[in-house]
Amino acid sequence: MLAVIAGGTGFIGRGLSRKLLGDGYDVAVLTRNPDAREKVAGRRIRYVKWDGSTAAGWGALANGAAAVVNLAGANLADKRWTPDVKERILRSRLAAGNAVAEAIAAAKSKPGVLVQASAVGVYGSRGDEELDESSPPGDGFLAEVVRKWEYSTAAVEEAGVRRVVIRSALVLGRDGGAFPRLLRPFKFFVGGPLGTGRQWFPWVHYRDEIEAIKFLIENARATGVYNLCGPQPLRNCEFSRIMGQILKRPWWWPVPAPLLRTLYGEMADALLLASEKVLPRRMLEAGFQFNYRTAEAALRDLVAPR
Repeated sequence: MLAVIAGGTGFIGRGLSRKLLGDGYDVAVLTRNPDAREKVAGRRIRYVKWDGSTAAGWGALANGAAAVVNLAGANLADKRWTPDVKERILRSRLAAGNAVAEAIAAAKSKPGVLVQASAVGVYGSRGDEELDESSPPGDGFLAEVVRKWEYSTAAVEEAGVRRVVIRSALVLGRDGGAFPRLLRPFKFFVGGPLGTGRQWFPWVHYRDEIEAIKFLIENARATGVYNLCGPQPLRNCEFSRIMGQILKRPWWWPVPAPLLRTLYGEMADALLLASEKVLPRRMLEAGFQFNYRTAEAALRDLVAPR
């Protein structure tokens, strides 16, 4: 069984590659820098060079693959959102999606499933409104980018390929993503909520993110959109309180919203201050069992000594 992963050298892709390889899959990771090597359970991940925008050099891997997973796209939080950065964020996702769709269209034996990455940012900031997979997209740059990212591979469904769209919340993990940056202020006794802290703060533990993707790959009845987020939503101020209590650090020093906007511009409202009360309704209906159902359980695991 071959799993082809675009964006497999990123935070989520690395964990998914190791998980699938350890569970008996052959794994091919598409990357601009194929010199990396990793051995898992006595077997090696195969790194295949690609340009991020076409199927040249790797497209044949889609032929008969068990799964193709598209996680590729420029980091949303890497730089302040200038017009050039915003264009790069959108262009990188559309180019990768188009390349994946091109490879699948050319495959004589279609892959078993395409997993298309997305994000809960598609819903936009919606206050206290409960958001599940049936909720319409919201407004703003991030919502527009995510909506177009999802659509970039929609054509494969016309060829009869099962397609799953994963709308991920903030993924909490020790070795990457935003969590180490969220943790740092608490370690220095200056942790606290972002802005008022009243905004809903969707999250998912790294282990659940990886296992949910594998679950959707292997569940032949899974199709369409799935929210990947913890099943018990909480506000940002509650997240900060739990973090502070676990670490035995202050948690009540807020970071004012105007300061966040000064530092990060438009990104602050989209990624830090947006209120998204997202629920993983379809994951629960499909029978997925979350290992970390509450933020407290997830945070205790992540800050525990190893």
